[in-house]
Amino acid sequence: MPTIDEMILEVENQEKKLQFNEFTSETALEIGLSLIERAKKDKLVITIDIMRCGHQLFHYAFKGTAPDNDEWIKGKNKVVSRFNSSSYLLRLKLIKDGHKPADKYLDSFEYVCVGGAFPIIIKNVGTVGTITISGLDDKDDHALAAWAIEKYLSK
Repeated sequence: MPTIDEMILEVENQEKKLQFNEFTSETALEIGLSLIERAKKDKLVITIDIMRCGHQLFHYAFKGTAPDNDEWIKGKNKVVSRFNSSSYLLRLKLIKDGHKPADKYLDSFEYVCVGGAFPIIIKNVGTVGTITISGLDDKDDHALAAWAIEKYLSK
């Protein structure tokens, strides 16, 4: 099993690598549909949300999800907006430092420091939004969002 430092480095490298030249509504649709296809194939019960500059471009909730998933998404997205990094990276850094979110930074009811919100980063611009998954273990939520971005960028 990787150490916490190795996990942090892996996520930091993902964020450096998984950057867009542009991000449009069509980009959101393509990524969202690929996530739906993957979730159906793997029988995942998730909610998918894609935001750009505060504008929701894509949202889909599978049967079996609940309004709580939307609340988790809102909290995860606030973490990305505030720290310009994935919610999973902040979680790993807090674990490494032995802190709870409320100890160090934020109200843990408003800011959800668990994996699943991956920043939409435009090269030479910065973070403009989020691709967020809710419904799995937070590491798996994060991995699925990163997978979708990597799949899109690899074409």
